[in-house]
Amino acid sequence: MKAIVAQKGAEGVELSLMDMPYPHAAENDVIVRVHAAGFTPGELDWPGTWADRSGRDRAPSIPGHEVSGVVAELGYGTTGLTVGQRVFGITDWARNGTLAEYVAVEARNLAPLAADVDHAVAAALPISGLTAWQALFVHAQITAGQRVLIHGAAGAVGSVAVQLAHEAGAYVIGSGRTGQREQIAGLKADEFVDLGCDAIEDIGAVDVVFDVVGGEILDRSAQLVRAGGTLITIAEPPRIIPQGVRAVFFVVEPDRAQLSFLEKRLRDGRIRQDIGCILPLENAMRAFDPDRKTPGKTVIEVLAAGPGRTSPHQSERG
Repeated sequence: MKAIVAQKGAEGVELSLMDMPYPHAAENDVIVRVHAAGFTPGELDWPGTWADRSGRDRAPSIPGHEVSGVVAELGYGTTGLTVGQRVFGITDWARNGTLAEYVAVEARNLAPLAADVDHAVAAALPISGLTAWQALFVHAQITAGQRVLIHGAAGAVGSVAVQLAHEAGAYVIGSGRTGQREQIAGLKADEFVDLGCDAIEDIGAVDVVFDVVGGEILDRSAQLVRAGGTLITIAEPPRIIPQGVRAVFFVVEPDRAQLSFLEKRLRDGRIRQDIGCILPLENAMRAFDPDRKTPGKTVIEVLAAGPGRTSPHQSERG
């Protein structure tokens, strides 16, 4: 099968399109025929990209941990999914990923995908959607009427968090840069904070801070959380934790039920995805270029849907 392969070279990480062995379906796995894949640009620096859970070197490796596709094969003992079923979800951090024609995934990490959801849209959702869901409803347990500050509200995670918090009835304060004001307002944030010129301290007390930025922003925001509130971050462990405030630093975990909740919201329009462009697999190396600046999420199309397919998103070919 064709795959994007990461290897460590003399000048750093090298990415190339190569032929790789068809994946093995372990017990409780499924093999997914990948239609579209998502990735995190920083994952080439993650330990799991280069070593398995026992610490053994596994290079060369295939990056990408978000997938949307069709079940091609069931491993021994796999239940709950069937061959030919449309699915989407997250792959294991320490196994070969989704920038390939086929990927092996634990069945529990996947959820069914309705026929009317485009694979490219579904592939953009798992990591950002689950991260936002777990921050707000698992760790913060937000309720209607609470004041919730979401940093990076125009980003992949923050934009989903704004929409979910609004749906839950929270008063949502979204932070970003000057040029993102209209985008964040369009996500139904009640208030916008310009991190370039507004003082965070002027926001006043909040019940929840969800931070994806870290550093000084995280330190200053911690002071805004009222006693009994929650400070949540995915950027780094918080250095400042005011008395009476619960602080949570977490890494997203796969969850089929939560994926299904997100998929339903995607279908009925309660979640909008900001997909910047779609790259074919053979051009996926471009997506990891640190100098490449494109708004929205970049998705890799692995298997085109066939003649007559149209996409509402920008695509890059050639």
